Amino acid sequence: MTRSRKVAIITGASRGIGAEIARRLAADGFAVVINYASSADEADTLVEQLIGEGRDAIAIKADVSSVSDVRRLFDATEHHLGNVDVLINNAGILKTMALAETSDELFEQTFAINTRGVFNTLREASKRLNDGGRIINFSTTALALNLPGYAIYNASKAAVEAMTPVFAKELRGRNITVNSVAPGPVATELFLAGKTEEQIQHFASLPPLQRLGQPEDIASVVAFLAGPDSGWVNGQVLRANGGLA
Repeated sequence: MTRSRKVAIITGASRGIGAEIARRLAADGFAVVINYASSADEADTLVEQLIGEGRDAIAIKADVSSVSDVRRLFDATEHHLGNVDVLINNAGILKTMALAETSDELFEQTFAINTRGVFNTLREASKRLNDGGRIINFSTTALALNLPGYAIYNASKAAVEAMTPVFAKELRGRNITVNSVAPGPVATELFLAGKTEEQIQHFASLPPLQRLGQPEDIASVVAFLAGPDSGWVNGQVLRANGGLA
């Protein structure tokens, strides 16, 4: 019997951009996996909302920096929903600090989640993603801005951008596309926390569209890359930032 719906894993999907991606893909007919590392209540609440809307969704706890957790994430997805068609590497952390003041622990944590986490899921997906599937990684427009305090974060995301087109070529023959999305400032709890109203307005004024991005803006780009209309887009970085850079 042919499966009628596709399965998408969204890492770091309990809140913010990841949660909005899950909502959008669920609305588009995907069965979605809400991956989370610690926000169990938020993940479960989102799953309940989606199921209440007639969507197909489950929550799976997994630390993407852990090889065994990533393997278990795919195992649980296949057990409950079937083989994976779409992988969205949204999980990440952002802690800004001058390079000279950055601790070994923060360096290791940033690369463990932002870079090794993507490496772990890509490697697992290479064996388990359905042919014709989609992989969407997350980078950042901060790479183009060279803001003080962002050196380690930018370095972790630059590695993701470097992996993306290479991995696209390594999957030759399987009709799987691999792309990255690089958002500009987006009005999420993570971005707004700790900023003054003046700082928020400054960031909002930078793009020529003169506003912060919304999670829905990024979810729409991801939905395009996850869907059939993006079949000829491969190995690219799409900078969804309102023209900021």
